[in-house]
Amino acid sequence: MTKLIVICGATATGKSSLALTLAIRLGFVILSADSRQVYREFDIGTAKPTVAEQKLVPHYLIDICDPTDTMTVADYQQQAQALINSPLSPSSLPLLMVGGTGLYIRSIVQGMRIPRVAPQIELRSQLESLGQPQLYAMLQQVDPVAAQKIHPNDSVRTLRGLEVYYVTGYPISEQQGENPPNYPILQIGLDCDVEKLRNRIKQRTEQMIANGLVAEVEYLCQKYGANLSLLNTLGYQEIKQYLAGDISLDEAKELIILHTRQFAKRQRTWFRGYPKIEWFDAENPELLEKVSHRINEFISCTNR
Repeated sequence: MTKLIVICGATATGKSSLALTLAIRLGFVILSADSRQVYREFDIGTAKPTVAEQKLVPHYLIDICDPTDTMTVADYQQQAQALINSPLSPSSLPLLMVGGTGLYIRSIVQGMRIPRVAPQIELRSQLESLGQPQLYAMLQQVDPVAAQKIHPNDSVRTLRGLEVYYVTGYPISEQQGENPPNYPILQIGLDCDVEKLRNRIKQRTEQMIANGLVAEVEYLCQKYGANLSLLNTLGYQEIKQYLAGDISLDEAKELIILHTRQFAKRQRTWFRGYPKIEWFDAENPELLEKVSHRINEFISCTNR
């Protein structure tokens, strides 16, 4: 029987390190659930497992997309489900899914039904020119069910609802829902005191810069152009500002730390909304043993 273990939580809580140690100890393979690690060449700024680490344990769903392409949640779900249903490891051993992208994880553990409609750039441009009040009124007409669940000022979800409707001819509310998988899932969350998380974020940011983040961003800007969407994401945007001469490297570092803290706060709020996650203190010196014990309980129970 397929079994899945998820290790999730905010950035810098040590998910990847714990997962690697567990995978080595217990013989698991790792499925990444990180929305930026899927892109090739974006390595240091995404805290992607190193080549050496990936040689220690098989990693999947890393480096599967070019930076100029777009990996949607539906694309990720399709590839992850295919791997979960394939014989990656002995049937008695679970697969280990690790990451902080809540939608990626939710798409698997809750079996989200996602309309497979790629972003329509021209259509979006035409719709956006109408303004959010008119767009929301249009959504109320074509999909009142979806409109009831979307705030009138939520331009992103409003636009997506209209996009799906005009591409498929069917309301997005009729194409959504959930179809949870029938295999057992254990969800483990890592968290710690806010001040300790701040220190972790500071240390990780400094390590990224020491590892060559500036050179990575400079290379990516030269290869793909500074306007590449991925270069406007956390860690890359701030270093790009430094390279443009707008701020100093110290200022860029402080901005990365600040923005990462804000991002971690949103992640914590997201994951705390799911009661099935079992939480562990990332700072606990016995973390590895406690999580290993819980995983062994899970394996033993599901093998009966």
